[in-house]
Amino acid sequence: TNWGYTNGESHWNQHFPYCAGPLQSPIAFKTAKLIFDASLRPIVLENYDLTDLAEYNFGSFSSKFAFDILPSTMTISGLPQRYTAAQLHIHWGSKTSPLGSEHTVDSKRYAAELHIVHYNSEKYPNVSMAFDKSDGLAVLGVFIEHLTLSYRLGPSVQAMTTFFHISLKSPRNVTNSHNIPAFDIRTLMPQRLDEYFRYDGSLTTPPCYQSVQWTVFKNPITVSQAQVTYLPFSIAVPLINNFRKPLPIENRVVLSSFKLGKIAFHERRMAVNAISYQLQCY
Repeated sequence: TNWGYTNGESHWNQHFPYCAGPLQSPIAFKTAKLIFDASLRPIVLENYDLTDLAEYNFGSFSSKFAFDILPSTMTISGLPQRYTAAQLHIHWGSKTSPLGSEHTVDSKRYAAELHIVHYNSEKYPNVSMAFDKSDGLAVLGVFIEHLTLSYRLGPSVQAMTTFFHISLKSPRNVTNSHNIPAFDIRTLMPQRLDEYFRYDGSLTTPPCYQSVQWTVFKNPITVSQAQVTYLPFSIAVPLINNFRKPLPIENRVVLSSFKLGKIAFHERRMAVNAISYQLQCY
């Protein structure tokens, strides 16, 4: 079933019922309501450096643009299970409305947002089997912020260019395989992998399966304004505003791996347990 953003996200659930579920993504992070959890460990990236020329499935679609197959050696740890990378894509805005991140922080929307999708490889043999399972996926989210100044930028600029230059050869609505020059995906990640938001959510595109443990990093990477503007128009037919608006948090708990002055999650839980114990003594 075809779907898109121009006809309205509110209609997705007509063909994809999960899109109206209670655990939908993205969400709007409110730092005043985050709960610090001291048990959240830094994310560890393994084999994110694509050092060899390799053939990857590079798909161009009506609603997203992505590496659809990543090396099985790309994994992350720091979560309860081990997860293997499966796909990488970016959401963005347009020339007239250049802010296109899906998640927001205290109402701030960033220029774009990178998602790296991983599946629970300890439990499932491939991403297709894990796709719709409640513990199947883990997605890393990275905010992309543009800089208007002309001073020297970080390595993420070159990596971003590498990521998209192959798109010039890819016709729309066709999935092709191409030899992609080696580059270090780690340069598309922020320096601080220990500062992030964590919550249970969904895929941000249909079928919207509620199978994702989200890790959205607090600190953005930076690229030039010109480069952010280039991204949506680097393909044969411009793809713009491919982001979903934030959905209600409902009753979900949103954790942070960094302190914001709010009582820690474990401290809060210990306090509740202590009160319950005292009540039982009466």
